[in-house]
Amino acid sequence: YESDESDSELVKDMGSMLDNITQKNVQGQWLEARDIRERARQAFELGVTSLETLGRVEQLYWSVAKRAARCVAHMTRKPEELEDLEVVLADTYYANFSLFQSLPDVWAIGQLFPILPIHRLHEEPTARAIIADLTCDSDGRLDRFIDLRDVRPVLEVHPTRKGESYILAVCLVGAYQEILGDLHNLFGDTHAVHVVQTDKGPKVTRVIDGDTVTSVLKFVQYERKELIHRIRTAADAAIERGVTRNTAARVVASYRAALDSYTYLDDRS
Repeated sequence: YESDESDSELVKDMGSMLDNITQKNVQGQWLEARDIRERARQAFELGVTSLETLGRVEQLYWSVAKRAARCVAHMTRKPEELEDLEVVLADTYYANFSLFQSLPDVWAIGQLFPILPIHRLHEEPTARAIIADLTCDSDGRLDRFIDLRDVRPVLEVHPTRKGESYILAVCLVGAYQEILGDLHNLFGDTHAVHVVQTDKGPKVTRVIDGDTVTSVLKFVQYERKELIHRIRTAADAAIERGVTRNTAARVVASYRAALDSYTYLDDRS
């Protein structure tokens, strides 16, 4: 931490935490850092400190958290007060699914399913994350994971790579979750495959496409023909207001394609 004359006492105190944290004092330093951050937020809400100061405190706070985590990693026994460090530093991985559609028992009864990456297994999973789904609900997330001896609040994962998919498997789900799932947020059934074990290894025997936007909307009484009629009417009205015919035609074509598409993200999304 490089001190500046304009730094407030809160910034200097947090900087001191960063400079002096060690494995011996990490417990007390981390608790103090959390307190300083909270005081900075309260001061900002009351209008007695600036946004710049709050930003400096936040920046130093995350540096303290990372340094504290490195100290804790070398401990044989982790103090209870430091158990939240994993959660504080965890990333959020957004997955292409709806928890309410595919894993309703996670939300309803707190069921735990084994979750793990199924590729890049020759690499050490150096990141920690919770899993969030595509829905708009704060409950659409996985933040309890099976561990060897207990339940962990984070999952060991690999850092994502730009342009690459990262694939996780949720195991032991079975058909029961599929039957329980509803059309929450209008997410339909996912793609499904039938796999059999042969002498040469696993073999996919059948691929079943998931629901389209049209099929899901039909469940809530929206008909494809009527929807397309509405967008065409709107496009004709836009042409009269000066929109070109080519632009209007592209909008209608895009709308039709969206109705035929998958309810989850795909390569065309």
